[in-house]
Amino acid sequence: MTHSGELYATHTIGEPRGPQQNRRIRWKDGVITAVEDASPATAGNQRTLVIPALANAHDHARPLPMSSFGTAFLPLEAWLPRTILATPSDAYKAAVAPLARAALSGCGAVMVHYTRPSGKLDPVEEACEVARAARDVGVRIAFAPALRDKNPLVYGDETALLDKLPASTAALLRETFCRPPQSPERLIETTEQIAEAIQGPMVDVQFGPAGVQWCSDELLQAIARRSAETGRRVHMHLLETPYQRRWSDLTFQQGIVTYLKEIGLLSPRLTLVHCVHARPHELDMIAEAGCRIVTNSGSNLHLRSGLGPVASAWQRGCHVAIGVDGQAFDEDDDMIREIRLANALHGGMGFTQSWSRQDFLLQSIAHGRQAIGMSGTGKIAVGEPADFLELDYDRLDRDRIMELEPVDLFFARANARHVLQVIVAGKTIVAQGRLPGIDLDALENELRSSYRQSVRRFETLRRDWPLIETALAEWNQAYNGCC
Repeated sequence: MTHSGELYATHTIGEPRGPQQNRRIRWKDGVITAVEDASPATAGNQRTLVIPALANAHDHARPLPMSSFGTAFLPLEAWLPRTILATPSDAYKAAVAPLARAALSGCGAVMVHYTRPSGKLDPVEEACEVARAARDVGVRIAFAPALRDKNPLVYGDETALLDKLPASTAALLRETFCRPPQSPERLIETTEQIAEAIQGPMVDVQFGPAGVQWCSDELLQAIARRSAETGRRVHMHLLETPYQRRWSDLTFQQGIVTYLKEIGLLSPRLTLVHCVHARPHELDMIAEAGCRIVTNSGSNLHLRSGLGPVASAWQRGCHVAIGVDGQAFDEDDDMIREIRLANALHGGMGFTQSWSRQDFLLQSIAHGRQAIGMSGTGKIAVGEPADFLELDYDRLDRDRIMELEPVDLFFARANARHVLQVIVAGKTIVAQGRLPGIDLDALENELRSSYRQSVRRFETLRRDWPLIETALAEWNQAYNGCC
C-alpha cells in the first residue's frame, strides 16, 4: 500500500531557490515528488511557515530535567557522577519522554548517545526498547551506546581523590563507579549486536566512544579499525571542558586531534561533540578531514564549560550541527530555541555577521542529518525525504505590521509553542502541536513518581555529596598530569 500526502505553505525556508511563498509540497512513500506554486491563501486562513524538520545532532535522551536531581550549574566533572540519581527504571518510558519532547520542538531526527542505561536489561534488549520508543514517537534516530573503559571518576588514577575522603565514602564511590570495564572487543561486539537488532531505514547504530579521556588507546584504535572496515559512523565527545583540555595537553605531546588522525579516527565518519576548547589548528584538521562538530550551547552554559569557537569552526570550513545534549537552556528540550541560542551567541557582533542566518539554519539541519546517519540534504526539493516542520506563522508574525523575512522572525522569537505539525518520512507525527497517541503529561508524571522512589537508594551518596563535590573540585583544579 502506497502512502502519499501534500502540504500547503504560505512561506517556506529550505527550497534550493531560497525562501518562497504560496507553495504546495507533495510526497509519496516518504519522498518529495513535487514542490510547486499554489494559489495564495484566502483571507482569514491560517498562515504557515514550512522548513525541513530539525535534526538534534547530539542528545542523551534524558527522561526528566537534570536540575531536578540536584545538578544545577555543576561543572561536568561533578555533574556526571551526580547524574547516577537519574538512572531510569524503565528504558522504554525513559526514552519516549525525551523523544516526544524532541518531536514537539520540531525534530524529525535525534542522535541518542546512550550514556545512562537502566541496568535492568541486556544492552541489546535496552537498545530495542529505545528503538521501540522512537518508532512509537515517529522520529528517526541514531543510537550510539557510550563506550568507555577507564577513568570512571577523574582523568587519571582515582586513588588520590579517594584518599582524601572518609573510608566509608571512598568505599561507596569505588562500589558505585569503579567496577572493572569490559574489554574493547566485547564493547565493539555489543554495538554490532545492537546494530543487527535495530538498524534500519529509521535507525542508524554508531560506535559511541564517550571521549578520549574515558577510552583506552586499545579501545579507540579498535573502534577506528572496525569503523574503517564496516563504514559504521563514530560519535564522540571532545574537549568539552577546560579540565579535559589540560588532560589532553599533558597526555598527547603531538596533540589530541593529531592523535585521532594517527589512529585513523579522523574521517568523514566521525562526529565530534562540543569542541569548546579546540584550537584553531585543530579546527583546521577537523575541517580538512570532513568531520562534523556538534555545538550544544544550552548545555555548555549550564555546565559552565565555555562558549567554544563556533564561528571560527564555521569560517574554517567545519561542518557545524546543533544538539540539545539533554540539557537545553530552559531544560525543555526545545530544539528551536537551541538553534536560536547558538546564533545569538556566535552569529556576530555589530555589523559583522559570522554567517547568513538562513545558511546557519539549513546547514545545521543538513549536517545534523549527516551526524545521525540519515539520507538527504535537508532541502525541500524533489527526491528528498518528506521530513517537514510546519510553524504557525500567524503566531510568529503576531503583530502583522509589515511584510517581514520569515527567517528573521524565526531567529527572533520562534520556539516549540509555534509548532503546528511535524512530518517524518511522509507521516504526521505531531499534529496541531500534539503527539497523537502519546500523553506526554501523564508519562512525565509517571517518571516523576518513579524517580521519587528510586532516588532513595542513593541516600548515602546524597548525604555524602558535599564531601564528594569538594574532593572532585580540588582534584580537578590541582591536576597537573602526575596522577
